[in-house]
Amino acid sequence: MKKAINRRSFLKQSAALGALAVAGGKAVAAEQRLPVSVTTPRRGPNEELRIACVGIRGRGGSHIQAHCQGPNTKVVTLCDVDERLFAERLKQVAELGKPAPKTVWNMREIFDDKDVDAVSFATPNSWHSLGAIWAMQAGKDVYVEKPCSHNIFEGRKLVEAAAKYKRVAQVGTQNRANPVFHEAIKAMRDGVIGDVFMARGLCYKRRNSIGIKPDTPCPEGVHYDLWLGPARVQPFNENRFHYEWHWNWEYGNGDIGNQGVHQMDVAVWGLGKDGTLPVKVSSMGGRYGYTDQGETPNTQIAMMQYDDGKMLVFEVRGRYTNDESLIHVGNLFYGSKGYMAIHTKGYDTFVNDKPGPSLKAKEKSTIFTNFHDVCRSRKVEDLYAPVSIGHYSAACCHLANISYRLGRTLEFDPKTEKFPNDAGASNMLTRDYRSPYVVPSEV
Repeated sequence: MKKAINRRSFLKQSAALGALAVAGGKAVAAEQRLPVSVTTPRRGPNEELRIACVGIRGRGGSHIQAHCQGPNTKVVTLCDVDERLFAERLKQVAELGKPAPKTVWNMREIFDDKDVDAVSFATPNSWHSLGAIWAMQAGKDVYVEKPCSHNIFEGRKLVEAAAKYKRVAQVGTQNRANPVFHEAIKAMRDGVIGDVFMARGLCYKRRNSIGIKPDTPCPEGVHYDLWLGPARVQPFNENRFHYEWHWNWEYGNGDIGNQGVHQMDVAVWGLGKDGTLPVKVSSMGGRYGYTDQGETPNTQIAMMQYDDGKMLVFEVRGRYTNDESLIHVGNLFYGSKGYMAIHTKGYDTFVNDKPGPSLKAKEKSTIFTNFHDVCRSRKVEDLYAPVSIGHYSAACCHLANISYRLGRTLEFDPKTEKFPNDAGASNMLTRDYRSPYVVPSEV
């Protein structure tokens, strides 16, 4: 891993010379610099909360919607490295009856803006931790999409940054705000299925081939070097760009770290394993049914064991498959008296092989509202999904992927977050960051 460069010297260097950017395989000049740590004036409970959205395609549209509709909140800036997206999102804001926000392609402009209170990230996974850390160093609160990290090292640094800079940092694992899941896990805590010894996460979501596309010049309006960020430089390719980046290890974590991290989070939560990690992990799978440019598995099984013997089993099925207990995407928990099936529409229990208590969803998730409320109250203990919890769910996905990529079972030390005496696995706890897009060892 490369060391973080000195911020002051980098600022001087970038101001004088700019940084190199790669667009369509050609080097061009583009200034880039790290944010300066500042203290942003906080808004009172009755004052407007001003939010900037970074990454506005796909999931970013949901961020814009939620922040525009929040109580006394305002989206003041839209930021994306693809300037072609601005027109559609400005139209979305206008249709919500809100004033037009600024548009910028470089997130550093947001970090320098003292009128921005919070930053909402819906970027590729490779940018999640770094962007959030930079924002917190600049005095902003953060809402960051799941998984909150691209690897275990940077997830730990994200947690440290939130504590050091005393920032509100929420992860987009919305099930933490869903009353159904709270009721289901309370029922398990109360012993409805006895002693829970195993959790399963199910991600049965059809993923078709992305095909094979040639490298091309970077489209006009796309700032490709900034999009790449920490990742190594590769020629522009549509199959490594919008959304399809999920299936490339440089930027994404496969479906276990995409849709699956939601169910991984519930599995960890239901087992009572927030704040710790497994001691053993084994994962296998492959990319079946087609040949394309995707790298991550479309079919994957991961098995994890905690130090008390409890098991977490996760399965990704990206091709044709049956449901399990009428669940395509959700969780199953197994106890000494029975089992529970849980998903966003409710939960059902089966005790001694007979139907037990159940609940159907009536309320909607409020994770964005929760974020807005805590940004005002500063009571971080009220967050539904703080990074101090989200780190562990993301790390379980990363552990599974490391085992899958190495093709062997791994022993892990949850206290040090290291693989004892295993250099090959330890090298995959982090990445070789491309300067200046470096997650520092000391935040």
